[in-house]
Amino acid sequence: MTTVFDPWVLAPRAAYAEQLKERVASYYNSRTVHPDTGLHLLKGATARTGDVMVTSNDYLSLAQHPDIVQAQVEVLRTIGHGEPRSNVFDFGDAPIRQLEKRLAAAANAEDALVAQSGWCANTGLIQSIASSETPVYIDMFAHMSLWEGIRSAGAQARPFRHNSADSLRKLAAKYGPGIVIVDSVYSTNGDVCPLKDIIQAAEDTGSIVIVDESHSLGVYGAHGEGLVVEQGLTDRVHFRTSSLSKAYAARGGVVLCSAEMAEYLRYRSLPAIFSSGMMPHEIAGLEATVDVIRREGFRRDKVLGHARVLGARLQALGFDIRDDVTPIIALVAGPELLTLELRDALESRGVFGSVFCEPATPRNRSLVRLTLNANMSREDIDRVAEVCAQIRSVVRRDEWPDTRRMPLREAA
Repeated sequence: MTTVFDPWVLAPRAAYAEQLKERVASYYNSRTVHPDTGLHLLKGATARTGDVMVTSNDYLSLAQHPDIVQAQVEVLRTIGHGEPRSNVFDFGDAPIRQLEKRLAAAANAEDALVAQSGWCANTGLIQSIASSETPVYIDMFAHMSLWEGIRSAGAQARPFRHNSADSLRKLAAKYGPGIVIVDSVYSTNGDVCPLKDIIQAAEDTGSIVIVDESHSLGVYGAHGEGLVVEQGLTDRVHFRTSSLSKAYAARGGVVLCSAEMAEYLRYRSLPAIFSSGMMPHEIAGLEATVDVIRREGFRRDKVLGHARVLGARLQALGFDIRDDVTPIIALVAGPELLTLELRDALESRGVFGSVFCEPATPRNRSLVRLTLNANMSREDIDRVAEVCAQIRSVVRRDEWPDTRRMPLREAA
């Protein structure tokens, strides 16, 4: 006989239980069953064989690369999961330290700290360098992990208008030198940060700079070094961070910085201290990934070529697509009901993107994100474009907002 547990039976013992019950009920009433359609915004159809999947952050299509998989298999067969523990106890020539040196060299940095995720890299960094007295100037589109890092540090977030160096200057003139935080490529809508302008504004106001390169590391640069290196700005950026679950197609995150700061973060970042580190096979896989990304530049060429072609075709169809060439293309329907219609219209024709909605975006700013990858064929790109042409009137494109005037909150 199955026992059904009802947590609300304990409510008389906890005064907060009724408030929590209302909060949970609000989620089920507004999210799991949409009030207008009865559908779940994030739970659409099931993909079939032959459908085009544009949902993965594996931009370079490395998740099943034989060299990377083989490196992991060999380590698993030799030592299994090793000795799970915090990396704070690993030093000298430990595998994690060797990986950090490899990642740093591959991105033209002096040193690096590898974290358990991009979220941990960002929160641990900001928590370690900011305090309640630090003004932190953050682009209003910046990834949620960066905002969480500010909160964790007890610092005051001072958001500036998206990609606006002028807005940043005005805030810094009022609140003084601090930390400036941007993404090089913004994850929800795929537009690129004007790094030179932002960095110049930071320098003029005496602030240091953090650039999150989660969606550019591996994709841009002669060998995948990222946009900061590609634009010749390495010596003007104090910290670069990145998730390793995008182009690197693995689990983990990294902070690229000076050797002095890497050593400091290793013993001050709370995620670095209080979470178990990466497993040996993950380290081996990332070691192999560094080599693959460096030597197989055709993967970068392919995914950016796909982005250039599809972006131009969707613009020609009247979709409000950014001019920046990135693997991320956002179809911003706006209100959630319109995004539901868009999702269903795409999926019923065999194209599966990712729905972004509250809390990743405001409720009137939801969208379907298309993320491209190197293994896509030209036929795949043609099919996405053709489907978008077919559904333009069906999804009421003319009722969508002008995305260039409306703010976003970023998600992974």
